[in-house]
Amino acid sequence: MAATARAIVATKAVAHALALLPATILAWQFHDVWKNASDALGADPVAEIEHRSGLWALRMLMLALAVTPLRQLSGKPVLLRFRRMLGLYAFFYASLHFSAYLVLDLRGYWIQIFEEIVKRPYITVGFSAWLLLLPLALTSTKGWIRRLGRNWARLHKLVYAIGVLAVLHFWWLVKSDIREPLLYATILALLLGWRGWKALSRRRTAAAR
Repeated sequence: MAATARAIVATKAVAHALALLPATILAWQFHDVWKNASDALGADPVAEIEHRSGLWALRMLMLALAVTPLRQLSGKPVLLRFRRMLGLYAFFYASLHFSAYLVLDLRGYWIQIFEEIVKRPYITVGFSAWLLLLPLALTSTKGWIRRLGRNWARLHKLVYAIGVLAVLHFWWLVKSDIREPLLYATILALLLGWRGWKALSRRRTAAAR
């Protein structure tokens, strides 16, 4: 048991390091651009920061959604220990993405965000996804799980809607080459389709008894 616990702690430490690596690289490159006027972030550093932070938010979200199917396929419940962590990293990168837009793109004219939300559909759905992530992040502690009871699981089913909104945000943001958002749309469809198939199988099993 002690060896297993140590292995889980070590694996989580590695997972944290890997999850923070993209943000660390981005921060180092941003510092290099800021101090040395380098081209570490390409010709448009702001767009690159927004793109990469948003992309990692989407990747973390997909990984969090993949935990349950992987646990069911592998029969290893220990995988569930990583779901909350991945969800919080999705919120972290989504917040970084949103902050980069507010601070670097709007340059302090934050009141303009409300006009942008109304005027640009891709910002509307992206902001909606971030807003829905917020209560999930705030209620991710063990204390909130105890307080909310069964309602906690109901609340956290919002992650399915968040996944759809996030992919839609990416799809509408891309103006020509849709191959990358199509990839994430396909992954999301498979993950949600698996859940739908499992739910239908449980209902059929229950009805047959």
